[in-house]
Amino acid sequence: MTIVEAILLGLIQGLTEFLPVSSSGHLVLFQNIFGTPGDMLFFDTMLHVGTLVAVFIVLWRDIWEILKHLFARFTWVLVVATLPAVAAGLFLGDFFEGAFQGQYLAVGFLCTSVLLVLSEQIAAKRQPRYFEKDQIRFSTAFGVGCMQAVAILPGVSRSGSTLAGSLMAGLDRSLAATFSFLMSIPVILGSAVMQGYDILKNGAGEIYWGPTLLGMVAAAISSFFAAKFMLKLVRNKKLYGFAIYTAVLGVLVLLDQLVFHIVF
Repeated sequence: MTIVEAILLGLIQGLTEFLPVSSSGHLVLFQNIFGTPGDMLFFDTMLHVGTLVAVFIVLWRDIWEILKHLFARFTWVLVVATLPAVAAGLFLGDFFEGAFQGQYLAVGFLCTSVLLVLSEQIAAKRQPRYFEKDQIRFSTAFGVGCMQAVAILPGVSRSGSTLAGSLMAGLDRSLAATFSFLMSIPVILGSAVMQGYDILKNGAGEIYWGPTLLGMVAAAISSFFAAKFMLKLVRNKKLYGFAIYTAVLGVLVLLDQLVFHIVF
């Protein structure tokens, strides 16, 4: 892996982790375009660590409030919201790992597009019911968590799915963005821990220290700005632009998989 490829992949991971366009889908796509080595576990883990650092910086006030009241109701809301993704990772891990070859990538991008459009259509027809974190019901958190579990599939955006689920469940747009990003913390952290376990168990594969560190820094910086951007955008703008982007990307990937075979 070259330094330029590592930085580009870091920027892509950071930008798309919090934009509703699927970071895992973009990494799979661009790793195929660049022809990067097959065993990239250590590199991918470090990119996740970079994005985790960024979200801690962006949401430090919310995180500090949670830590100060660790056993408060909202902590358990986050736990309930995380359970579906944990269950999916444990029981469907082999399926999702195989999906990272890219065979479902087009379907994933198209699903993201449909979810974003559907959420905006539903949100436009009803008034928000939840304006504060403590108002979120456990059943609502579990439902949004199920949306997050589906997003383990590459191409299905995690932030897009949780934003869509939150809006459809009646969360205020500002609360939906904050809740979506807070939900990402245990999932990203859990993913990094599981990848770290796999590294200890099976080895790290090829390690490119210089490119990896630069990719990690690029992921942290780009995800910081992407998170700040999305928190402001969701409050005032619709998600249709991202729906169009993922729909076009899904069609292009599908055409390549079925007809052109340039990347896949």
